Amino acid sequence: MKNLTVEELCRLHTNLSSDDVKRIEEVVVNLPLIADLNKANVFVDCPTKEGNHAIVVAEAVPTTTKSVYKKPVVGKFAYEAFEPSVFFTLRTGKPIFLNRALTQEGKTVDQSVVPINGCNNRVIGTLIMEKDISEQVKYQQKMEALSEATETLSEILIGMTENRPIIPEVIEESLFFIDQNGKILYSNPSATNLIQEIGESCSENLLVQYFPDIEDILESLDELLVQEVTILNKVFQVKKIKLGHQDKSNGTFVIFKNITELREKERELTVKSVAIREIHHRVKNNLQTVASLLRLQMRRGLPEESKVHFEESLNRISSIASVYEIILSNSSVDEIDIYSLIEKIGNMLVSEAGPEYRGINITYSGPRLLIHSNKAVSVALVINELIQNCVKHAFNTNHDGRIEVLFKQKDDNIEVQVIDNGDGYSPEAKSSLGLDIVKMMIEHDLNGCFTIERADPGTIATVKFPLEREVVYS
Repeated sequence: MKNLTVEELCRLHTNLSSDDVKRIEEVVVNLPLIADLNKANVFVDCPTKEGNHAIVVAEAVPTTTKSVYKKPVVGKFAYEAFEPSVFFTLRTGKPIFLNRALTQEGKTVDQSVVPINGCNNRVIGTLIMEKDISEQVKYQQKMEALSEATETLSEILIGMTENRPIIPEVIEESLFFIDQNGKILYSNPSATNLIQEIGESCSENLLVQYFPDIEDILESLDELLVQEVTILNKVFQVKKIKLGHQDKSNGTFVIFKNITELREKERELTVKSVAIREIHHRVKNNLQTVASLLRLQMRRGLPEESKVHFEESLNRISSIASVYEIILSNSSVDEIDIYSLIEKIGNMLVSEAGPEYRGINITYSGPRLLIHSNKAVSVALVINELIQNCVKHAFNTNHDGRIEVLFKQKDDNIEVQVIDNGDGYSPEAKSSLGLDIVKMMIEHDLNGCFTIERADPGTIATVKFPLEREVVYS
């Protein structure tokens, strides 16, 4: 699209007369000179026909400084919500000088607006000048923050000298203020008690003589330093805050925070985590032992009518064992990746099915979702029964089938679907033990719901349960 002239823009978007347009063009001629002289971007805005917004009919970018805008704005509309000063001048004819504004590109500018008058002193447009002051504002904010910090520290120090410290006396941390030689100028009650616990006196009242272990911290040139130190069989987080700079020190704050209890709890959690992993390891080994005994019994021979029950029990035990295998392979003992769990169970069931089921293909689709380990066993049993049900019963007439396992998160709920393209579910069929297990697990352990319906072709089984089980108070 070609660049339109001032006259073309005015004819197209405004109700200005020919004389008004000529007046605008007279102003526009001087825009480059005004922009260079003031080191600012300069624009001319005119009201549109509708009157509820304005249009930029001309602009000039300064050659004496960097432009406020990256792209040209001629032909762009200006709305009152973003340009209140422009519309104030258009309506009242009054100028506005050095009004701070924010451009649509996020820069802070000083904006001045003066009216352009036509016949009968009627406002036909505005001359706008914008100068980038973003860096000036940042500097001003830094100076204000520095001034506030300096004032606060001054009040603290003045309060200390007048023996009326404004630092709260009830804070738990032990706070010392020392001079450049390490002499204690102030200590709050907690710090005083800490010195009394040591039971040693120091005529020079030097902090390092009370606490030799922090000598390296005090001698460090770092203005801010945080380290852990063991004092009196307790663990302290020691924070040093030096005021001033290396050439001239105004003193140093040294803060002792007792974190003994925190570190003890962390140690207990580590011990418990190791113990829990050992329990999971033993549970997994016991389940694998039971599974081995079942396989041994099956190899020694079983009545044909009992074989299927042994296989189903073996699969259930193996599915539960999968949960503990995944727990032991992860760093977390509290969460299980549902994708890895479902994939492990599904692959096991399909691979260990009889040779007549080798044509079955199983796929998985869904994000990596984490569920709490206390739910994982129930989910494992549910998925085991649904996939096993597909493998054993869905493909009686055609053993080359497809099973899809889809799962996703909706708000705070997880939805899992097991879909096959087999013979199809019959609602009139007698409920199996497997489906009874599914319903019981979902309703009682997962606090969810279960549906199974016939598809064309095949069956769709859907499981929904919340990520966090609701707590019911009796």
